[in-house]
Amino acid sequence: MSGDLILSSLFLRGLLAGGCLALACGLLGVFLVLRRDAMISHGLSHVAFAGVALGLALNLMPVIFSIAVCLLGSLLIIRLKEQARLPGDTALALLSSAGLALAVLLMSLKKDFGAELMSYLFGDILAIGPSEIYLAAGLAVLVSAGISLNLSRLIFMMFDREAASVSGLGLKKLDRLLVMMSAVTIVLGLRIVGLLLVTGLTVIPAASALQLARNFRQTLFFSCLFSLLSILGGISLAYVFNLPASAAIIFLALVIFALAYLLKRRY
Repeated sequence: MSGDLILSSLFLRGLLAGGCLALACGLLGVFLVLRRDAMISHGLSHVAFAGVALGLALNLMPVIFSIAVCLLGSLLIIRLKEQARLPGDTALALLSSAGLALAVLLMSLKKDFGAELMSYLFGDILAIGPSEIYLAAGLAVLVSAGISLNLSRLIFMMFDREAASVSGLGLKKLDRLLVMMSAVTIVLGLRIVGLLLVTGLTVIPAASALQLARNFRQTLFFSCLFSLLSILGGISLAYVFNLPASAAIIFLALVIFALAYLLKRRY
């Protein structure tokens, strides 16, 4: 009985953290997909992985330390794009390669935390602690507020960047806002689905929403809904059938995308 209670407690923690993460991923994913920055989550996940490795090596809180490292990395990507005049994907490739190389190097030098570090590679929903639930809830509030307060400006920037630049909209601040919110979201996403699948968590629900939505607000709504269904449904399937939660979440997200695509083709 006590084992069932422990599993139930861990399951509820996963649902709470996953629900908060779903909201953040659903909102941010729409902007990343429409800006053609979908792969930024992939690059930032490598930087976040390096931050986790550094945190473990220094005996610091890996999630908090990784958030700090990932935020610095996101600002460095923007700086490289602006001052080194590198294309966005090139700057991202440089930093993500450096992040992954650093993580591998630390794993080879300090083998005692290799198993814990691997949990961030594949995700470990049962390792979600109370502090990470609070972080996920704070993240959901932060992302929701950041997008709500800047929604009209973000839409203007996405659909007519040149006109937005001429109008003095403050594009650099908006770019930094999106990238920094993405960085924090990616770090917390590592605990749910891991480094290898976190990009799918931000991209697939948004891509599904674009198949069905008739306007931008509907796109945001459907993206959050599909993200929530993917995470909560995937965690539930993993709990019931003893499956890897990360794989169940992403496969469910892909099923939703396939259904949305078929509905679009049919109607």
